[in-house]
Amino acid sequence: MTPVDVGLGTALRALIHALDGAVQRVYDAHGVDFRPRFYVVLRHLEEAGEAPVSMLAETAGVSQPAMTQTIAKMLEKGLVAPVRNSDGRRHVVTLSDKGRLLAADIAPVFAATRRAAEKLEAETGVDLSGAIAKTLDALRTDDFAARIERELSYPEGHAR
Repeated sequence: MTPVDVGLGTALRALIHALDGAVQRVYDAHGVDFRPRFYVVLRHLEEAGEAPVSMLAETAGVSQPAMTQTIAKMLEKGLVAPVRNSDGRRHVVTLSDKGRLLAADIAPVFAATRRAAEKLEAETGVDLSGAIAKTLDALRTDDFAARIERELSYPEGHAR
């Protein structure tokens, strides 16, 4: 029996599930109340001090509503705090004291995760991080829907 072509999106979701699930198991095993999706926010805020939700969404490569949900979860856990500003339209956040302490506490997990990813890439011979970055760059230039439309052809007589 030949393997079913599950499609690129399905394969990528399976990979994300495997990676994020493993990272979550490590957090849980070490009693850390943290989610993999919080990582990019925490790291960005460590570097920048504060940032609008829209910038965090762009950095993470997710929609603004998805980032708003992530920020809401982080607010619930006391990891981030809103920043008061004169522009009421911009929702800006910063790390809370609890968020800064947690970042310092789990820095070894972040470093170990990075090293494990590098070793996985060496083992497979695939520069997955580089391939993902190049693919995202190419899709910003020419989106996947446009690529599909160029490849799409129907047999004669087929009703669309």
